[in-house]
Amino acid sequence: MLAAASGRVAPVASAAAAATGPQRCGLIAIVGKPNVGKSTLLNALVGQKISITSRKAQTTRHRITGIRTLGDTQFVFVDTPGFQTRHATALNKSLNKTVMGAIGDVDLILFVVEAGNFTLADAKVLSLFKPGIPTLLIANKLDTVHRRAEIAPWLKSMQERHPFAEFVPMSAKNKADVERLYAICAKYLPEQAWWYAEDELTDRSEKFLASETVREKLFRFTGDELPYTSTVVIEKFEEEASKTHARMLRIAATIVVERDSHKAMVIGEKGERLKRIGTEARQELEKLMGAKVFLELWVKVRSGWADDEARVRSFGYE
Repeated sequence: MLAAASGRVAPVASAAAAATGPQRCGLIAIVGKPNVGKSTLLNALVGQKISITSRKAQTTRHRITGIRTLGDTQFVFVDTPGFQTRHATALNKSLNKTVMGAIGDVDLILFVVEAGNFTLADAKVLSLFKPGIPTLLIANKLDTVHRRAEIAPWLKSMQERHPFAEFVPMSAKNKADVERLYAICAKYLPEQAWWYAEDELTDRSEKFLASETVREKLFRFTGDELPYTSTVVIEKFEEEASKTHARMLRIAATIVVERDSHKAMVIGEKGERLKRIGTEARQELEKLMGAKVFLELWVKVRSGWADDEARVRSFGYE
């Protein structure tokens, strides 16, 4: 588990005064269709990158918890995969099950949509929400809307679709918007003791974050050429003593693809693309974990793995 004060992650500046009253704590699900900015929003709220991002839809595949403690309140955010409506593969069924599990037992839902837009995919996600759980409409990417006057009628139409507790037009890249969202969310969280230490940022292990970081770089450097079914499996994650570094990690990871042509694509001419993926992932992991990292990457073909329930589970999907 990553913690701000562990020496492995830089401390995050508090946006609120020290705790003075009764503690508040609760679960907040971040939900929406693929590629609406859920992971970017989670990272902004936590103040540290713990969920990978890319332009490729369905980048997030796991329920990822991000923790932020400000003043009296501990926010426990749950980032979820985008709900899939197009392809009923074993992988997509697993991802959708994760979404359903996340929204069933939370104190607050952040329904993330692109400001000014509402599609059939958005409607499918909205139909999953159970009555009784307050839901905020997060109109994200407000910075991309050129004519703000169009937002008012759109917001009115959204209110007719669902009894949202509040509307929050914002950009996850705008610090003031993120600060405002904390204050809004805090009102909906119950008075109870915090679940985590004040400096903890996520309940995910470093091994998990290593696999996610490699997968992010994989998607970033292959663009739309590589199907999203590609995944990363950590074969070795070992900490070693070092005379020259306070902390040293040796990590071996396998990139799993479905076809030989995909393998060639990942490796690139004379291995250059794989080398670049490895270099970028290693540099980010060193920063994230406060360690010297030695990263070894392999590429293997496992045809049809995304439609094989047993293999989907073996690769760490619920």
